Amino acid sequence: MNFRQLRNISLLFIFCISNLVFVDTDLAQSPDESGNRSQQNKSPGSRSKSQRLEIIENIPYADTENPRQQLDLFLPHNRVNDTPLPIVAFIHGGGWRNGSRRSGLSFLGPLVRTGKYIGVSIGYRLTDEATWPAQIHDCKAAIRWLRANAAKYTADPEKIVVAGSSAGGHLVAVLGTSGDVPDLEGELGIWGKKSSRVQGVVNFFGPSDFTSMGGWHNNPDSPESLLLGGPVQDNKKIARTASPITYVSKDDPPFLTIHGTKDSLVPFEQSVQLHDSLQNAGVASRLIPIEGGGHGRPQLSELDDRIRLFLENQFDGKNHEISTQSIPSRKLPRRKQIQ
Repeated sequence: MNFRQLRNISLLFIFCISNLVFVDTDLAQSPDESGNRSQQNKSPGSRSKSQRLEIIENIPYADTENPRQQLDLFLPHNRVNDTPLPIVAFIHGGGWRNGSRRSGLSFLGPLVRTGKYIGVSIGYRLTDEATWPAQIHDCKAAIRWLRANAAKYTADPEKIVVAGSSAGGHLVAVLGTSGDVPDLEGELGIWGKKSSRVQGVVNFFGPSDFTSMGGWHNNPDSPESLLLGGPVQDNKKIARTASPITYVSKDDPPFLTIHGTKDSLVPFEQSVQLHDSLQNAGVASRLIPIEGGGHGRPQLSELDDRIRLFLENQFDGKNHEISTQSIPSRKLPRRKQIQ
């Protein structure tokens, strides 16, 4: 083999490896998850399989044909036992105007693969289509659908924890605090008699009080203003109805809130206010600061361990002590910061 042939083979090898690396970092997912993404455009209820979980996509929860009012189910292939499994439901971020429920697999996949949980990723109408309270109406309709259809998937309808980041964190916080608020239930779907209450909330840096965010959040084109249908300070009454802190009461479920101390989009103080309000009401609330962290769901093993303990406390009746000591942020490549 001459020098030119050897050089060409080397260049081809480098090209192939670089493309493989790009695909993995761009999608921020495992090869199994990448394969499942190819199922996005299939018909409602379509199924795809990976080595350790099954995905049922595009399930309508509101008896409409709106693709945003759909959810995806993630079922483990190997369950830890034959009893109904608890449900972890994820709600995506994106400033209520972007994002997709497809992003839920990165959070839910590792949990479902343990065989201990069923995962659900919930879509909802964005602000180019509807303003508040349409988004929470959608999410509550999805929870009612889950409760009504749990037996079909051997899931436990009385064990539902919701998790979400940014705008999704806001929505799961509202789900947690407004279980006793009829005005936010809406009339979507045929399962209106089912409860939309949840048994726990994992809130990644969601806004908690729109009226106190200040700064650019008050601009007419801010995500919050677009959600409300007008500038925040001109629509304070609506802003209060969209703020989870408004509905805090002693019967709210336990909260686990995670927030970067250097978040430049949603101030860290938003989570401090919600945490303090929950604790003052007698609710079990824990706030985990990500020291130096910005606006993104951190990939930290210590944080994963604490979330696992929180789920075991809510689902298995455990009484784990969960540290609220701050966790140092680890700077990740930009594409690893998933909202």
